[in-house]
Amino acid sequence: MSDNPYDAPQQFEPVYPELTSDVRNWGMLCHLIALLAMPLGAGHIVGPLIVWLIKRDEHPFIDDQGKESLNFQISMTIYSLVISPTVCFLIGIPILIALFVANIVFIVIASVKASGGEAYRYPLTIRFLK
Repeated sequence: MSDNPYDAPQQFEPVYPELTSDVRNWGMLCHLIALLAMPLGAGHIVGPLIVWLIKRDEHPFIDDQGKESLNFQISMTIYSLVISPTVCFLIGIPILIALFVANIVFIVIASVKASGGEAYRYPLTIRFLK
């Protein structure tokens, strides 16, 4: 560890018990279900919530990735609601489109990382569930 106060803080990497393929698949599903449930209105929040509530006690990795997915989807919903009034001024349309595309891209990245057994942290996420 460096004594320089301007160095970037060390990133904490969680250590999990053995990650079986079943655990990695459930971790991936915590993220992927948000993408699959997007057409169902609030399904992008309800989907990860259901998976997390059912599987969170089975393994810490599933619990962690479920909370991460939920936090991100709730954050994206809040961002969309805050931006929505600006649609009247036309500036909100490209911002909402960019949010939608970013949501999809980050879900795919998180799904791939979780499938490989790596805990993914979404950017710009408000941590409601810790």
